[in-house]
Formats: sequence, C-alpha cells, structure tokens
Amino acid sequence: MALQPHIKTRAFDPAEFLTDEETISAYLAESLASGDYAEFIEALSDVARAREMNLLAQESGIARESLYKTLNGTSKPRFEPIFKILTALNIKLTTHPAHA
Repeated sequence: MALQPHIKTRAFDPAEFLTDEETISAYLAESLASGDYAEFIEALSDVARAREMNLLAQESGIARESLYKTLNGTSKPRFEPIFKILTALNIKLTTHPAHA
C-alpha cells in the first residue's frame, strides 16, 4: 500500500482575494443581497482586513478600537459608522426596488 503524500491545507480567507474596488463592491453587494445583516458585517470586516484596519481607521475617522468593535460581529452597529467605513472604502451604497 503506497503512502499518500502529506497535503497541507489552510483556512480560506476571503480578504486575500479582495484586491480591487470592483471585487470588493461585488463581494459587499452579494452579502447585502443575502438579506442577512450579520453576513454583511462579516463581509465588511473581510474588506477592512484586506484594506488594513489602521489605514481604514484613519480614512474613516473611526478609532481603530471602535472599528474592530463595529466589525466584530457581536454587536449591531449604527448606520453612521457603517456609512463612514463604506465612504472610506470608496463604496457607494445605492438602492433600487426589490422585485418579487
């Protein structure tokens, strides 16, 4: 019986693939379309990690500690910090009628 080669795996991290504004926008739009608030916050956290938390904190005007609290998934942040984060990420939030 031949031995199988040792295969190394690692956890999937979406932040590694969020490298440009178009990909980030599509990722956030898809998570928002799910209708799951927690999924959107998690996606926003992935984007924040991809863009470096310290830089995002500076650009959004939100203290780094508050940014982590906002995106940690255990609280329900107000819209204002979410809007500041999206603005700092150069993401425009738009609306359109939902189709049944």
